[in-house]
Amino acid sequence: MARKQGQRNKRETSTFDRARDELFSAIRQCGVMDADEREREEWMGETLGYMAERHPELSKSELEQLRTTGLQFCGPVIPHGKNPTAVTLEGVPAT
Repeated sequence: MARKQGQRNKRETSTFDRARDELFSAIRQCGVMDADEREREEWMGETLGYMAERHPELSKSELEQLRTTGLQFCGPVIPHGKNPTAVTLEGVPAT
């Protein structure tokens, strides 16, 4: 069966999905990824307060899920500089 031209298969999205997408968009736009951990925590608290007002139908567990996911999204995948590397290990013979 062919779809009509210009018609898209739209999927119903939940309030949680929309809130998550808004949060990810805000994270990318505001530059919080470059902030230190304390600043990210503070920013996330303020932002989730706003999200709770904007989407009052979100439960406390959903807001906590957004916090956890948002903080993971903000943080680097590999925490650079915390473990020794070949560059920081002077005098170690190459194998």
